[in-house]
Amino acid sequence: MKSIVKKIAIGLGALLLTTQADTLLAQQAPTAQDTLNDRISALEQQVFQQKRGEDHFMVVGLTTFGLVTNKTVTTIGGVSTTSRTNTFGDADRYEFSPMFLWRHDNKFLMEFEPSFNNDGLGVNWADISYFAAPGLIIRGGYMVLPFGIYNKRLAAGWIDKLATDPIGLDYPASTDYGFEIMGGLPLGDMKWSYDVGIFNGMQLLPDGELQSAGLTDNNTNKTISGRIAILPLSNSALELGFSALAGKVGDAGSAYSNASTNMYAFDLNYIQPIKPFSVNIKAQYNIVNIDRQNYINPNDSTQTYSYNNHSTSGFAQISVRPAFLDNGLKNFELTYRYANSTSPAMSAWGAKADQSTIGIAYWINWRTVLKITHEMVNTNSTVNTAIFPDGGISKSDSWFIQFSIQL
Repeated sequence: MKSIVKKIAIGLGALLLTTQADTLLAQQAPTAQDTLNDRISALEQQVFQQKRGEDHFMVVGLTTFGLVTNKTVTTIGGVSTTSRTNTFGDADRYEFSPMFLWRHDNKFLMEFEPSFNNDGLGVNWADISYFAAPGLIIRGGYMVLPFGIYNKRLAAGWIDKLATDPIGLDYPASTDYGFEIMGGLPLGDMKWSYDVGIFNGMQLLPDGELQSAGLTDNNTNKTISGRIAILPLSNSALELGFSALAGKVGDAGSAYSNASTNMYAFDLNYIQPIKPFSVNIKAQYNIVNIDRQNYINPNDSTQTYSYNNHSTSGFAQISVRPAFLDNGLKNFELTYRYANSTSPAMSAWGAKADQSTIGIAYWINWRTVLKITHEMVNTNSTVNTAIFPDGGISKSDSWFIQFSIQL
């Protein structure tokens, strides 16, 4: 009996020593698995400690740069002159824009994007959004007008498939100060979206052109702008949009104080795989009308002139990606775009212009793209030659090598 008890005591002692030794070794030399578990536990604790309503700050950005070569032939009165440029970037296609995003709680988001280009330092937009409910966002500040699809959704360098913008879509100004509500909701098997806002509006210049009124409104009236769109297919491959803008544009107390503008836009976006390709078609058509006014002749202040202040602009483009290519080759995309712009005949800036653009884009990743673009623009002046004798014909031929990235 004593022999059995002795053996049990010896066994227990050995087991205790072994357990202590294992514990000591674990403390002195933790395994990779132990270290990973500790890190996971620490991260879980950190996530658990975060409270709703905590602020979050992020910095992203956009940069676009490259090489531009251009040849322009201008003919006035039968005499032609040729100009050539070859430069890294230009005022329209070089940009460095950091974007600052600040989220407060799950309801508020502040966006601020300053921009540096050849014109100096400016601001692309600065606004705050309130996510009031599913399908309802309220936004205020300096923002892109809800008019058409190009300026608000397609113009960024890392989204645009070509190195240039369609002519005419930068008129009128695309940004303004104001408030808007936006969102989208299901509509049976379809979907629809809305974006409506009230803004300071635009200012009518002495030659009949429009520019942004800026932070201080030039009159006591406000401009309403909005877009409504429907996605009629169950797979959302097709989007059809309609936009409208209306408001007074004349300076308060001036001869143009009652002048108003009415604008309309129609747009289309279609994305669909059509074997063996992936096809994307986009289009937009703008109509701008301004009340007829009598403008002072800049060459003789005692005389006035008038014209039908009607402008149109639009573009249609098709992008094709060969879906059958493997690996990195499938990131190539071929795009062709045609654009047209007409400004009022007999005005100081009347012209008809056609733009034909073709290019290849290589998408390094979903937000980084290298583009090679060729563009031709033909412009015929339609100014009132009795007042503005500098009308003529211009033909421009340009090549672009451009790199755009969003960080």
